[in-house]
Amino acid sequence: MQKLSQLKPESVFKYFEEITSIPRGSGDMEKISSYCEEFAKKNSLKYIRDVANNIIIFKDGTKGYENSEPVILQGHLDMVCQKEEGVDIDFEKEGLDIYVDGNFIKARGTTLGADNGIAVAMILSVLERNDISHPPIEAVFTTDEETGMFGAKGLSFDKLKSKKMINIDSEDDKVLTVSCAGGSDFVMTFDFVRKSVVNEKITISIEGLKGGHSGVEINSHRQNANFLAGRILNFAKEKCDFDIISIDGGEKGNAIPDFCKINLLTNDAEKIVNIINDYVKIIKSEIINSEPDFKVNITKEGKNTFDVLDDKTKENLLFLLFLAPNGVVSMSDKIEGLVETSLNLGILKTEDEKIIAHFTLRSNKESAMAFLEQKLFTLSKKINAKCESFGHYPAWEFKENSSLQNLYQNLYKEKFNKDIKVEAIHAGLECGIFASKIKNFDCISIGPEMYDIHTPKERVSISSTKEIYELVLKVLEELK
Repeated sequence: MQKLSQLKPESVFKYFEEITSIPRGSGDMEKISSYCEEFAKKNSLKYIRDVANNIIIFKDGTKGYENSEPVILQGHLDMVCQKEEGVDIDFEKEGLDIYVDGNFIKARGTTLGADNGIAVAMILSVLERNDISHPPIEAVFTTDEETGMFGAKGLSFDKLKSKKMINIDSEDDKVLTVSCAGGSDFVMTFDFVRKSVVNEKITISIEGLKGGHSGVEINSHRQNANFLAGRILNFAKEKCDFDIISIDGGEKGNAIPDFCKINLLTNDAEKIVNIINDYVKIIKSEIINSEPDFKVNITKEGKNTFDVLDDKTKENLLFLLFLAPNGVVSMSDKIEGLVETSLNLGILKTEDEKIIAHFTLRSNKESAMAFLEQKLFTLSKKINAKCESFGHYPAWEFKENSSLQNLYQNLYKEKFNKDIKVEAIHAGLECGIFASKIKNFDCISIGPEMYDIHTPKERVSISSTKEIYELVLKVLEELK
């Protein structure tokens, strides 16, 4: 197998290979933070490591740039850990099995973590080099971005002097991102007391969906497995009786769930299996273009005694899965093609005495976000669910007459002889938190071509990584 360290340019791919060998799922930041700390020590660079395991590494400007205004290079250390069914990996102890496939770097059976490990690798390469020109650099590596940007929220901004930042957390090299949505998490909890029932058990598995990022992919017609489960169950309940033992779908609030598993009890397994199979054919015909691999597997598991949800909880849960808003709520009337407000039921989880429904909300307008939260609060009351809203993060508003935006657009056109697309993104970026803390903040977000992030199909383009890295070096050279 070709080693990533054999790829050019410089040490970017060497560092990325090293990063992928380190467990760094959100919430497990100790090892990757220590790796960055050791890098700083090895290269005799000043650094700060805080209680959240954020790392800031400082490098002086090169000759002729000593008195230039500093610039922040920024990325996050954590990754979303997802795996294909049947893949045996302990994300807390093992690294990833990565490989080169043509122009792409991939991981066997798991997410790759190029979001955002490739940014960390690029920045480390810049910090290591002594053959490039640049102003003073404040390299900021934040933690737990994927679960709520907790590292950035706890960062000591008084340690930073720069008012300019290059964030490398975008996934399209043909796009310059200049604004992002704010967001929050909203969790409903159903408490219940189980009852014992003797009946036939069937297991329903919804599989084969594309999944993906709940901001970037929310308007791509990708189906939410949890709501497909709700659709199927609400249809079936009109035809026959059943009890619910459990329903579980999705693992991350910010990922569109690509699977859902339901355990039911019924007095006529054959009938409900036929009803569901017939209805699945109808659904498949509707979504075949957007979800060609969608399938539902049903297994009959025999008769026994099981503990199931009480009738009222079952009714309330099915009501939620039938009528709750999900996906795109509204489009922007100012920026063509921009999703303004959305939500995603990313996790549906059944425990012994409670069911948890975890939504991720996003909006480029604070008022629209508040209205959506109020809707969910009202719905929670109607279905007797406890609820809480947390993890709020601010939007990054568009800055007119940005010198950094103008510089990058000019350099891009000079390199590729075409204009770069400038757009806002319907996803959270840490730029919003930086913008809320630093006055007169000027920022851009860029990145190499990546596909299917937050899924086991995630891959990053090698050629695109090289091109974006070269553009970053050119921007630094021009910031004199």
